[in-house]
Amino acid sequence: MQSRNLQQNINVPLIDSLVQAIRSLSPAEQALLEEKLWASVSEPSTFELMKLAEQGGAFDFWHDEPDIYMLDDGEPIEP
Repeated sequence: MQSRNLQQNINVPLIDSLVQAIRSLSPAEQALLEEKLWASVSEPSTFELMKLAEQGGAFDFWHDEPDIYMLDDGEPIEP
């Protein structure tokens, strides 16, 4: 039901005219437009990605995995 209300608020003629205007741009103009649109989108910081990985739950399965490797396993790596 909410998508129905959202669709009622969309200015379809405006969207259609914008799409038509963008398609009429040269490849260089389209590239500049894309660059300007994405300029305001920032990439997540390393800290934000670490927080997401830690709290997101995608790696929770590792908590149930047995510890199969020990410190004495393998050969030491020379620096």
